Amino acid sequence: MVLDKIVAMQVQPTDLPGVLIIEPKVFGDARGFFFESWNGPRYEAAGMPGQAAQDNVSFSARGVLRGLHFQNPEPQGKLLFVLLGEIFDVAVDIRRESPTFGRWVGVVLSAENKRQLYVPEGFAHGFCVTSEQALITYKCSRLYRPEYEATIAWDDPDLGIRWPISDPTLAPKDRAALKLREFPAERLPGLPN
Repeated sequence: MVLDKIVAMQVQPTDLPGVLIIEPKVFGDARGFFFESWNGPRYEAAGMPGQAAQDNVSFSARGVLRGLHFQNPEPQGKLLFVLLGEIFDVAVDIRRESPTFGRWVGVVLSAENKRQLYVPEGFAHGFCVTSEQALITYKCSRLYRPEYEATIAWDDPDLGIRWPISDPTLAPKDRAALKLREFPAERLPGLPN
């Protein structure tokens, strides 16, 4: 199909299996720009779910840190991108039997660079806002189930995430989060079958 050749995207693997950085092909001129932010068959061919169960929008001010969140059972995969501003986005492998358990990757996503980050099921996710404001949208592979949600401490020393801020604004649930090693093994997701 001609459109497949025109509306392409670059998919970059990261050090964590399944965590992907997507750089859509952007078409721009003096009027503005256009890019395809989602195409189920194309994203599925790149290793992500071809369908989403839920779309979310998040708006935050500079210094807000949200996360590190995960859901288990019924883990959520997330495809994120920024519509306004800039964030530092983090994925942490928390799958019990994974050879990369406890490792993380961080990526700057912004309205300017138009990058997307895919965080697969079984990973914890969080971000902090590094611009005055940030408007983020993300697709989720499964519905949000508050009874299955948990939070890992953003500053867990065992993870050693190098956040670009030191004194973030946190929600009460994020302030009260446990360290990864404090979670019982059965509370963490396993590797997919």
